[in-house]
Order: sequence, then structure tokens, then C-alpha cells
Amino acid sequence: MNKRNAPDVQTFGCRLNIWESEVIRDQAGAAGLSDAIIFNTCAVTAEAEKQARQAIRKARREHPDAKIIVTGCAAQIAPETWAAMPEVTQVVGNHDKLQAASWTKLAANDAPSLLVSDVMEVHETASHMVDSFHEHTRAFLQIQQGCDHRCTFCIIPYGRGNNRSAPASDLIDAARRLVANGCKELVLTGVDITSWGSDLPGRPRLGNLVRQILDAVQDLPRLRLSSIDPAETDAELMDVLAEDQRLLPHLHLSLQHGDDLILKRMKRRHLARDILRFCDEARRRRSDVIFGADVIAGFPTENDQAHQANLTIIAKADITHLHIFPYSPRPGTPAAAMPQTPALVIKQRAAELRALGAARLGSFLDSAIGKRDQLLVEAGNRGHGRNFAKIRLAGEFIPSGQLVDVELIGRDGDSLVGRAVAKGAQSA
Repeated sequence: MNKRNAPDVQTFGCRLNIWESEVIRDQAGAAGLSDAIIFNTCAVTAEAEKQARQAIRKARREHPDAKIIVTGCAAQIAPETWAAMPEVTQVVGNHDKLQAASWTKLAANDAPSLLVSDVMEVHETASHMVDSFHEHTRAFLQIQQGCDHRCTFCIIPYGRGNNRSAPASDLIDAARRLVANGCKELVLTGVDITSWGSDLPGRPRLGNLVRQILDAVQDLPRLRLSSIDPAETDAELMDVLAEDQRLLPHLHLSLQHGDDLILKRMKRRHLARDILRFCDEARRRRSDVIFGADVIAGFPTENDQAHQANLTIIAKADITHLHIFPYSPRPGTPAAAMPQTPALVIKQRAAELRALGAARLGSFLDSAIGKRDQLLVEAGNRGHGRNFAKIRLAGEFIPSGQLVDVELIGRDGDSLVGRAVAKGAQSA
């Protein structure tokens, strides 16, 4: 199917949603659903839902005759709320959006206004695969779906259901097809990828899957991991990190906070010392590894001391790429019933964390000038290096999808500037 004839799919939120939007685009296009705009929503924060609502209203103004279909986590959790929007034609659940039969019914006008299954009753593995990616040179591969944990701030398990892992053989086959179709970098994604395998025979671990993919798909140049839970990482993953340079040296941690009491109230399964131990071990095994992290500002009961612990762990763990989330209560979660931090305080603390993150990223980028890296060109002579640093290529235009050895010659805001060099060439 020619993806240029597929419906418009607008994606909000995580890498997993990007992957699922490819499945939607394939299946809806194959069903002949050409007169629709599909919104794949996120429910992580209230801001994510607000952005989706604004986009839906704008789409209806600009396309008064189009079908507007809303799916994703926000739609799964509160389908009636989204169906009540006058702009919305139909709401499709998270399980249903990955079923070809759903899009066939929608294209034939044979689907109810609410096509939403109970995700907690879904037990099949996450085995929907795609062969290529629309407007993305990096391909995302969903290795699992759902989450068995119940962090007190998180609504996502109620939108995704419990953990379901795709078999390694299916994932290897999908990786081979993606590489055959031009993929240069594969990103393993899911809701909780470090829980992959816990529901499969023999209970294999993520490290074993990474090793199998790298061994079986020798022509895959780069493999990257999306967010990982430091409480679930396994010894084999550390071994592969040390042994195979194709596993990229960028680990994004589901850190969430640096204060032990807050972590306990979040119902996380690690403490601050566990993060520091993990980062130290990873650096010992791979000297060029750098870290990103998700951090929540202003969690309920967070006092000044707890906020300072957030700032401290970022520095102690030497975290470079930060995603800061101002806490917003999600109805139905335990944290929403806890004593709330004032909104102005949350805003101030988030700004302080972001300022620290910007300073740390700037220092890292400055330290990289004069060194070599490998750029995957994504669009407009821009892309990411092996350690996920943004790089702008100076000089001649190079088509997207190319891997280019670069010498890093400067910094432009939050991006490095690189100059293409021939393999084996020496710096001046």
C-alpha cells in the first residue's frame, strides 16, 4: 500500500504512539479510509490532552467534512469525554486501533461511535509489525505493550492494559524487514520495555532480546533503546552494552525523582542510590555512555528538601538529556488524592530543573567540540549522533537516511555543528 494515499494521522506523546501510528496508517489506508483525520492521543499529562483537543478543533474548522477519529491512551481512558466533543466523529480504543477489522468497519461506516474494548481483558502479545516508517529515517519497533506496575501518579496502565510481550522471533523478522527497507537505526520501544519477556516461556530478559537482534541482523548499523526502568535492567544488557558498539551509548532512564521518600510515595521500585549505582556500572562497562531521564517536578508532598534531591541526583548521576514533567494530577490515580503542591511552586521548580538540564546539556555539547561522531541524517542536514546529541551538518546537502562520519566543529543552541569527513581521514 502506498502510504502517500493513507489518511492523515496526527501523533501525540511517546515513541510507542509513533510506532502505532504507522500501524494505523497502514491499516486505515488499506481499508480505503481516505476521508479521515486520525488523532492518536496521549494521557501522560493534562497538557498533552489539551494539545490534542486544540488540534481536533482546528482540524474541524479547516476540514468541516472530514471524519475525525480519536484514539490513543486519552481516548481509551475516557472515551465518553472525547465522544462528547462536537468535532469528533468516532472514538477508537487502544486495542481496537491496531486491528485491521476496526478500520475496515470504519471505512464502511459500519462501526459504532465508540469502538473501545476493555484493555485489561486483552492477553494477546503485541505482534503488529510494520515494514517501513512514514517520514522517519529511524524506525521504532514495539517489543511489548502495557505495564504490570502501578505507580501512584500514572494513568497509562489503564489505557494500555497489562504487559504483553512480542516473541523474539517475530521481532527479529520485523527488524530484518525494516533494515531491508532502508532502516539505519532501530529503536526498541514499548510502555515498559525492561519488562519484556516476563510473560513469555522461560521469562527471557531485555538483554537477551537485544543480543538476539544484533546477532541475527548483522547489517543493522544502530540499535537504540527507548526509556528503561533502572529497577528492571539485567546483567546481559550490560554485557551487550560493553561488547557491541551497535547498541548506542545513550540510556534514557525512567528516574522520576531523586528523593527516596517521594520515590516510595510514587511506588517506584528504586531509590536514589540505585540510580547512582546503575549509572556507575554502565559507565564502567562503556566509557562513552550518556544518560537521559524523565523527572517529575512538584509531586504531591514534595518539599524544598525533596526538590533539592531532584536537582542533586541529576548532577551526581551526570544526566545530560532531561525530560521535565510538571506534575499534573490524573483523576483515578492515588497521587491525585495526596496533598498537592501549589501550581506556582510546581511551575517554579520545573523551570529550575529545566535550567539545570539546559546547562548540563550545554556543557556536554561544548565538551564534544573537536571530537568525532556519526550522524544519521534525518531531514534538512540534521539528525542525531550516536549519543542522541542533535547535530546540524554544515556544507553540502546530504539526503536523509544516510550515516555520515562527522567532525564536531561548533555549537548552535542545543545542537552541535558537524562537518562530514571521509572514513579514516585525520582531523586538522
